[in-house]
Amino acid sequence: MKWTYLLIFGAAIGVLTLGACGSSKKTNQRSSKHANTSVQSKFATKLGVSAASIKNERLYVFIDQWEGVPYAFGGVSKSGVDCSGFVSNLYRDVYQKQLPRTTSELAKKSKKVSKSNLKEGDLVFFDINGKKTSHVGVYLQNNKFVHASTSKGVIVSDLTNPYYQKAFSRGGKL
Repeated sequence: MKWTYLLIFGAAIGVLTLGACGSSKKTNQRSSKHANTSVQSKFATKLGVSAASIKNERLYVFIDQWEGVPYAFGGVSKSGVDCSGFVSNLYRDVYQKQLPRTTSELAKKSKKVSKSNLKEGDLVFFDINGKKTSHVGVYLQNNKFVHASTSKGVIVSDLTNPYYQKAFSRGGKL
């Protein structure tokens, strides 16, 4: 008789545990979807576009996780990253592509694209302080790009900003 109660009690615990895992999983799925919707809304606002135009969730979740990481020359981690290190990490994680590590190598490897023909994921190169192709970022939408700025770390900036307009060298497609 004791064994019968133990079996029934054990089965009940098993059902409750499975039910709890299942509902927890659904909650996590909803939270994940909610988080993606939140990222979508955040970047739609930041880029000045509709939420529907934020289609590459992997890209924008990646940027959201890296935004604010400080600049560090030669850095490739969230404790500090430089522009080409950030672009390399982004391409590896979002597009599953291994890229050259330096800005000049990225410029050599990429096919030139005019500013008016830039598409999401294209590279944008800048001549900073008179140095040819000394800075790189990734074009998003609506004249916005993401990069590791020396003063503010990983940020989204606007190509129509006079500083970036003057420094813009070219776009690049890999």
